[in-house]
Amino acid sequence: MINIGYATVDDLITIERLAREIWPVTYGEILSPEQLAYMLNLIYSNASLRNQLLELKHIFLMVESGGKPVGFASYSTIEPGVSKLHKIYVHQDTQGQGIGKKLIDYIIEQLNPQAIHALRLNVNRYNKARFFYEKLGFTIIKEEDIDIGNGYFMIDYVMEKKISKSDNQQM
Repeated sequence: MINIGYATVDDLITIERLAREIWPVTYGEILSPEQLAYMLNLIYSNASLRNQLLELKHIFLMVESGGKPVGFASYSTIEPGVSKLHKIYVHQDTQGQGIGKKLIDYIIEQLNPQAIHALRLNVNRYNKARFFYEKLGFTIIKEEDIDIGNGYFMIDYVMEKKISKSDNQQM
């Protein structure tokens, strides 16, 4: 059974652990080991996650399967009518079970009463997850190269899915 719920400060240690298990598999062939370690420390240290949750007001979700944490996501509204999916990761042991789709559907369900009309995300241009997002109705709206310091860049597509009240009625 899949359970999705809001994450709290107490869940951040689990999110960090999951990221450190998932990222090397997800990005091992895309990023150098040095960039991978740099990004994990930059984005997923407990201090950084606390800042994202408490100061930047990112909404974090945890996913459990059989009572065990297997994934997480975070999102926030970035401009009127537009939210950004900052993170969505499902442990490789449970990929292919529809958990990622359920997470995105859950987020859209939460956004709909807020008059959000678009959900955006960034995905590495070499990450096969792009095809997963396309299957769910996201389209590439632009390319973006983000300087994250230390000589490293995130080489991304920005993707967007238009959402409407009918999206929730189909779930």
